[in-house]
Amino acid sequence: MADPDQDGNGNGNEDGQDGYARADDARAAVFRDRLADRLVAEGAVTTPEVAAAVRAVPRHVFTPGLSLEQAYANQVVFVKRDRSGVPTSSVSAPDIQAIMLEQASIQPGMRLLEIGSGGYNAALMAELAGPDGEVTTIDIDPAVTERARRCLDEAGYADVRVVTADAEDGVAAGAPYDRIVVTVEAWDLPSAWIGQLTPRGRVVVPLLLHGMTRSIAFDREDDHLVSRSTQLCGFVKMQGTGSHAEEGLALNDGDLVVDADDLRAIPDAARIEAHLRTPRAERWSGIRVWRWEPWDTLPLWLATAFPGYCQLTVVVPGAPAVPGPPGAPGTEPLEPALAVATPAVATATGFAHLIARPSPDGRIELGAHAFGPDADALAAELAAGITAWNDDQRLGPGPVITAWPIDAPVPQADLLVARKHVRLAVNWPPASM
Repeated sequence: MADPDQDGNGNGNEDGQDGYARADDARAAVFRDRLADRLVAEGAVTTPEVAAAVRAVPRHVFTPGLSLEQAYANQVVFVKRDRSGVPTSSVSAPDIQAIMLEQASIQPGMRLLEIGSGGYNAALMAELAGPDGEVTTIDIDPAVTERARRCLDEAGYADVRVVTADAEDGVAAGAPYDRIVVTVEAWDLPSAWIGQLTPRGRVVVPLLLHGMTRSIAFDREDDHLVSRSTQLCGFVKMQGTGSHAEEGLALNDGDLVVDADDLRAIPDAARIEAHLRTPRAERWSGIRVWRWEPWDTLPLWLATAFPGYCQLTVVVPGAPAVPGPPGAPGTEPLEPALAVATPAVATATGFAHLIARPSPDGRIELGAHAFGPDADALAAELAAGITAWNDDQRLGPGPVITAWPIDAPVPQADLLVARKHVRLAVNWPPASM
């Protein structure tokens, strides 16, 4: 009878366990290669350096309890939620992490700061910075940083510095940084982040602007930041001093929500509800887009063109514009173009939002529904705004977004948005001839 402490080769149990460990490592390496190949094929990874980092870092160590298939799937892994079930910490989806690292363009020997600590992204940054680089990662939640420290040590990245603190003040001890990569949704850009960059430093940040979160790569130019690239994304929200409560108007007892960067720029809930009780006007633009097509510049273009820009969310699917007997004005179900945060315009004399309908070729046509005394005119104006975006900006490079200290002279801009620390300026390139 075989000794239970011997494997089939007559080795002791310890050697057998080492064999199992080597087999598991080999299986994990196969999954890492598959993930890297997928990210390259989908365009999230565009450089050999980021591909090599994905192949090197054992993501499964940072997602304990998951199978290798799950650990290396292109999906977010939530590691902590608040009492309401809202995620407060996560290991982000590999594709958005790769996109942001490509935006960051990290070079060997750089000093790096990560804001929002899941551990895995800090390890990827450490691979890119190499043995001569330095990586610091910060999070406000001690449970998150303890977990990150444990996982980083287990994965072989003990040199990554983990700090527990509010990121509003950055981490002065490790400054100046060549790159700051923010992995939580930010509403503002604290002065410390700009001040702790090197003169040619770059910050990559998921910035919430007019209802959409974009990963923006900003380069420092003297006292302000200038955007170099943008990508749509989604992240858990910033906590601590930099947190920001979303502003919104609840309509029809909460069936609908209208939110805006500044609620003072749009009418109150009662006025919008009054508009919604009037007959609806409809106007189609003739502009068609693919459902998968990134037309995220359209909302920001409309925000530039319409001072009353806001976003409409139908909380209860199929909810009417206003409650009432069937057939009364406004009681037909709203049909916004998007399930959440559909671009809309609210003025003293009307309310309008984007709509969409399928086209025979599989695309969707964009248009507008409008309500209120000026419904016809507002629907036509919103449809014209869609057409102008299509003609002038749809295939263009997108806007340049700059961030200026809030106490600096007001810059010239097509659109200005004030935050606590910075004033965001949006400028569109001239229309192509």
